[in-house]
Amino acid sequence: MNNGKIVKVAGPLVVAEGLEHANMFDVVHVGRHNLIGEIIEMRGDKASIQVYEETSGVAPGDVVETTGAPLSVELAPGLMTMIYDGIQRPLEKMREISGSTIERGVQVSPLDKEKKWDFVPKAKRGDKVRGGDVLGTVKETIVVEHRIMVPNGVEGELVEIKEGSFTIEEPIAKVRTADGRTVELPMLQRWPVRVERPYERKLAPEFPMITGQRIVDTLFPIAKGGTAAIPGPFGSGKTVTQHQLAKWSDVDIVVYVGCGERGNEMTDVLREFPELLDPRTGESLMQRTVLIANTSDMPVAAREASVYTGITIAEYYRDMGYNVAVIADSTSRWAEALREMSGRLEEMPGEEGYPAYLASRLAQFYERAGRVVCKGTDGREGTLSAIGAVSPPGGDISEPVSQATLRIVKVYWGLDSSLAYRRHFPAINWLSSYSLYFDRLKGWYDENISASFIAQRNEAMRLLQQESELEEIVKLVGIDALGAGERLIMETAQMIREDFLQQNAMSDTDSYCSVEKQFGLLGLILLYHDLAQEALRQNAPMNKVFSIPARDRIGRAKDVPQDKYTEVYRGIERDMRDQLAQAAAEGGGEA
Repeated sequence: MNNGKIVKVAGPLVVAEGLEHANMFDVVHVGRHNLIGEIIEMRGDKASIQVYEETSGVAPGDVVETTGAPLSVELAPGLMTMIYDGIQRPLEKMREISGSTIERGVQVSPLDKEKKWDFVPKAKRGDKVRGGDVLGTVKETIVVEHRIMVPNGVEGELVEIKEGSFTIEEPIAKVRTADGRTVELPMLQRWPVRVERPYERKLAPEFPMITGQRIVDTLFPIAKGGTAAIPGPFGSGKTVTQHQLAKWSDVDIVVYVGCGERGNEMTDVLREFPELLDPRTGESLMQRTVLIANTSDMPVAAREASVYTGITIAEYYRDMGYNVAVIADSTSRWAEALREMSGRLEEMPGEEGYPAYLASRLAQFYERAGRVVCKGTDGREGTLSAIGAVSPPGGDISEPVSQATLRIVKVYWGLDSSLAYRRHFPAINWLSSYSLYFDRLKGWYDENISASFIAQRNEAMRLLQQESELEEIVKLVGIDALGAGERLIMETAQMIREDFLQQNAMSDTDSYCSVEKQFGLLGLILLYHDLAQEALRQNAPMNKVFSIPARDRIGRAKDVPQDKYTEVYRGIERDMRDQLAQAAAEGGGEA
């Protein structure tokens, strides 16, 4: 180990000299409390260190000791259900040691090194193996099978593989490499958080991540392995939207990173997630979730590390062949941590004080998402979807973090505080949001839902955009100035907004909506538009066309249970055809 001495302390930034043999991103122990830090700049023998804990009491002359290794996470059975801080320290174990107020310098292993896991081998002696091959499995939780893989860089003949109960540090297999060495393989791996885990090759994302949220799945879908941003001002529902995505998305694993969020919000997450039932398994949602909590009052440097910790854990499960979603709330707080550390390093500031490398750091995070062929000889596929909330000051998305994010991600769910104030949830603005995955996902929708799904979606968007234009006219001259066709557009767009896009997270029947049901519900609304248009052409009275009883039934149609909607929707369609035909038969009446 290489020791140095502190010459300067500036908040979480410490400068030490005498570290000429240290490397960038080495983890160091600072001062008599052994505070954890990371080298972020080297100038000769002087190292600038960001310390992940409170630095009060640290003074020039104190010793800095480098470990010679970069900041890494431990990867093994036991990750699921855990709650970590930004540098993978288990918060519950730390509370057991030091109480509710965590003491500085507490060193706790991220994973339980004493617990024994039942290892079931899948490979056999004599097999040729390489990095990424599955040696065997461990039942990590009721719903997650943990696949023990050969570490990257190891290749050779499997000369021994065991079966039974082992700790994560005990060897479960031995591999003889080409140069004759015998390598013992435990279940535990370590991986530096700032280095992307390797894969065979990246594939185009071609399957949607089904979320059960109508405005997402129908209007602005995200692909499995895709990237999305949720910008929005305070109180617009970013966190609730992410909770819905975590609960209902058809992914196998969720890694939720609370990065610099308010403590009370993070407390809600920590309390609610264990109580939420996973709709797919009936078990607690925590059985397939890893939480990383780094609140706004925690040291700013650890905030910067937390997103890397989260996405590295997510990549590890992706490499097993799982569909994983990493949800970061919020990347704005992470960018603020970058800005603070950059200022203390006296780097040249960029726009609004953010460092010049802000966009590249955001890109490095989001580019780790994707659909990949995993390492190994079995050709398994895994996906990692990255969804980041952005909290622009005052809701102004022209600020640097929002703009840099939008240049990288392919889905933008723009939250609108005016919708939230009107109690329209999810408060995603349909006029400003977009998804760039439609070309890739069209084949899946055509094959699994209907060949008319995309056309139906486009028609709904056209009506919403036309409504926006007509609203400008209504504000100037009043609704009576509109013709019957234009009035119908306003009525249909209102139905799309209130009966389709609005969704009640507290309702057992409406919190989740299958894509098939979404297609059926939107189809009813658009069918009403077409039939009403025809009735108006036949001079049917406007007031009768707009007030048929079937419209009220469409308004309640989203609350129909999943197992009954097909029959109910057919009944609504029959009634609607009959009622509009009757209105058309009265042609010649005046509205």
